[in-house]
This record gives sequence, structure tokens and C-alpha cells, in this order.
Amino acid sequence: MKWPSEKVIRWIGIPVVGIFMSFIIKDHEHEQNTVLENILISLVFTGVLWNGAVLIIFQLRKKFPDLPQTGRRLVVTYLVVTLFLIICPNLIRLALGIVTLDDLENIKNVFMNSEINMVAAFMVSSIYEGAYFFQQWKNSFALAEQFRNQQIRTQFEVLQNQMSPHFLFNSLNTLTALIAEDQKVAIDFTQTLSEVYRYILQNRERELVMLKEELIFSKSYVYLLQMRYPENLEVNFSIDSGYEERYIAPLTLQMLVENAIKHNIISKNEPLQIDIYVDQNDVLLVKNNLQLKRTLEKSTKTGLTNIRKRYEFLGQRNIEVITSQSNYIVAVPLIEMLSELETKKESSHDRTNH
Repeated sequence: MKWPSEKVIRWIGIPVVGIFMSFIIKDHEHEQNTVLENILISLVFTGVLWNGAVLIIFQLRKKFPDLPQTGRRLVVTYLVVTLFLIICPNLIRLALGIVTLDDLENIKNVFMNSEINMVAAFMVSSIYEGAYFFQQWKNSFALAEQFRNQQIRTQFEVLQNQMSPHFLFNSLNTLTALIAEDQKVAIDFTQTLSEVYRYILQNRERELVMLKEELIFSKSYVYLLQMRYPENLEVNFSIDSGYEERYIAPLTLQMLVENAIKHNIISKNEPLQIDIYVDQNDVLLVKNNLQLKRTLEKSTKTGLTNIRKRYEFLGQRNIEVITSQSNYIVAVPLIEMLSELETKKESSHDRTNH
């Protein structure tokens, strides 16, 4: 069941509450009024005070949007709304000519019905804050669940791409040929293949790994590929050691290299060149010459999407794709510190909830 929006509830609630309050509040200011006049006056009070209180509540949400700020926001909201519900009714009474400035010199007249106003402030603040807190909790839970599902999809695709019978078949064919030609190289190939699988299994559930670790893995992965394409595939790593302490989502480079190979021709006449480097903006670039296959291999088409979504979760960082007639480039942001990740994740939660 879908609940009506806050605006619908408010604009239905104003006449209902206004009419109800016109019969509840009895004082000398309304003794000479007809029932209809009392209802109209009550509607004005209810409409202005309710909308004003909601405006205050929404503005304070912008100032204190985070879940850890809930207690502070609730206290400030209650105090400000209470003050508003004491001051604003007097301004309305002045505007409607119900009282004069001389009447308000009497402190008793200023705080008329203040008990009801304080109760109303507490109820309104509690209801709106309770609903907001529950919505924040739901959004946080949904975001965590979404990321968990994304991790599962990423794991599935990595296993599908790298542990598929097709990949194993190619690797074993290469290994068979190497055993016949050069047993030492065959041993190196087997050890590297083992390291590649170990890295995938150990890191597929992590959110971040050091770029240094990812580079070691990627070079091992490229070594296996170059055994299949000895003269037709060239991969150049040009990354200063100063960037190796930064972080990257695991298996990002592997998936981008795999994408390049999957979608481009690799032959003696048209060798594929992949360059992996960091630009002047401290962004990691994976660049390949563009020579698209006429018939593409069957693909889930979710590799780049998975990388994008993982980086969005890690702080709304954009993965840029730059395509020209001759090159295809993917720009991946480097994360400087793990503490930065936590800050960005909180910011991501806030923007989603807000």
C-alpha cells in the first residue's frame, strides 16, 4: 500500500484540524463570532502555523541532514517550532485585528494558549522527525542492499569471464603448447595462472585494494594473455611509484583490459596496444587503439556498468569514457586514502536520503 505524500496529508489535514480546533479553543476573543467566522479564523491559524512549522522542519533537515545529527536536529527543531508557534499566532491576531499592540503588552495575552502550542510543537516535530528518520533508515538499508547485490553481480561476471570454460580452454591450450615447447615457461605460466586465480578469489569481495596490488595482479593477467597473443598484444604500464599507495576498486584494470580484448581485433596486421598510465589530474587511464571487431563475442555488457556503480557507491566518483576515431579511453579515479572512502560514503548516503 502506497501512502499519500506529505503535501496531500497536510492540505487535507489543515481543514480537518482547523474545524476541530475551532470548537476546542474557547476564549473571550471569539465570543462574539459566529461559528462560521470561528472556523475561518481557525483555518487561517492552522494553515499558516502548519505550513510555517513544516518549512522550519525542512530547512533544519538541510542544516542537519545526517543520521548522527538526529538528536541535535530534533532538539533544535522542537525549540524553534515552539518559538514559532508562540510568536506567529500573535502576528496573525494582529493582522486579523483580533488584538492590538496594546493588548500584547500584557504578557498573559502573548502566551495565550501556549500550553497547546507547546504540545502541538512536540507532536508535529515528533511526527515529521520520526517519518524522516524512518525514511533515512530505509534508504540506508536499500543502499547497502543495492551495493551487496552489485558486489554479487560483479563477482558473478568476474567468475563468468575468467573462470569460464572458454577461458580455461584457452589457458590449457596455451599450457599444452608450452609444455611441448619449453617446460620452464610452462611452469612459469602455471604458477602465474595460479596467482591470478588466487587474487580473484581473495579480493573479489573487497571494496578497495592498493593500486600496487592491482598492478601486480594485472601484469600477471597480461602475461597470460601475451602467451596467447605473443606478437599481437602490447600492454604498457607507465605509472609512477608515488601513485601505488592509492586505492582502486579490485579487478577494475582486469575488466578494462578484458573489454579491450573482447571488442577489438587482435592480429599480426592489426596488433592491439593498451596503455595504462596516470595523467596530470591524478586519474588512471586505460587507453587502447580502436579497431572494433565486426562480430563481437557474446557479452553481458555489464562490465563497465559494474565499475561505474561501484565507484558511485564509493563517493559519487565518475568513470569517464572518451572515444575518438582511433582510441578508446576509460578514466578511473584513484582514491588517495581509505579514510576518504568513509567520508565519501557518508556523503553518498546523505545525498541519496536527501
